[in-house]
Amino acid sequence: MRVIVSLLSLMLLVGCARPTSLVAELAPRSLKAVNLEETLSRRDELMMAYSMTSYDAKNKPVSVVNGGWGVVTVQKGQQLDLSAAGPDKALPISLELPKNGRIVASLVLIEVDDYNRAKQMLDRVRQVHNIVAGPAAFLITAAEVLTPLKYVAAGLAASGIGLKLVDQFDDDDLLGQSSVDLYEAELRKKKQQLVHVPTVFTGQNLRDAFDYRLDYDITLKSVKIRPVRQ
Repeated sequence: MRVIVSLLSLMLLVGCARPTSLVAELAPRSLKAVNLEETLSRRDELMMAYSMTSYDAKNKPVSVVNGGWGVVTVQKGQQLDLSAAGPDKALPISLELPKNGRIVASLVLIEVDDYNRAKQMLDRVRQVHNIVAGPAAFLITAAEVLTPLKYVAAGLAASGIGLKLVDQFDDDDLLGQSSVDLYEAELRKKKQQLVHVPTVFTGQNLRDAFDYRLDYDITLKSVKIRPVRQ
């Protein structure tokens, strides 16, 4: 009798346990200016834009979230702690991973020529920082092959900014771009809680060769799914 009662209690606990979902949080960590794009002025003015886009098990877009950082002046050899508290902190963004779906995390680093224009753009990005936008306004499909820059631009457009990031800057302004695909089933199987992404952005602009080292992390957190109240 006690065995039957124990089994019934266990089944009741399992049945009442709330299912969990994975939430991904993207957080830029550090940025080092090994070499600058602007050697004459001996400083670069930088901004960063980043986004996460989720797709369901059928590869259809579900939601998108955006973030931005800058405009910050750096000198050769300078290293920035982007996670340190203060005005220069790069604030994280987070998004739920759909069951058996995926998230595309994208980031771009840009050298700013027009400070005022970049500042205005960042002010608009901050208005929608970490606010999740639904699929209705997301104008790209999973079948499209997109660069990280286009992912970020599409994410901003989906958030109602009405801003075409691709049209705001010349190719010479783009210092680097990076993307990571996160698959829900694979992460659960590995029980992976952290994806560390070290990136190296190098290139040549006229006579100036630039070299930037950027690290960002994607942390996976389990959260209980709350039942929908009628």
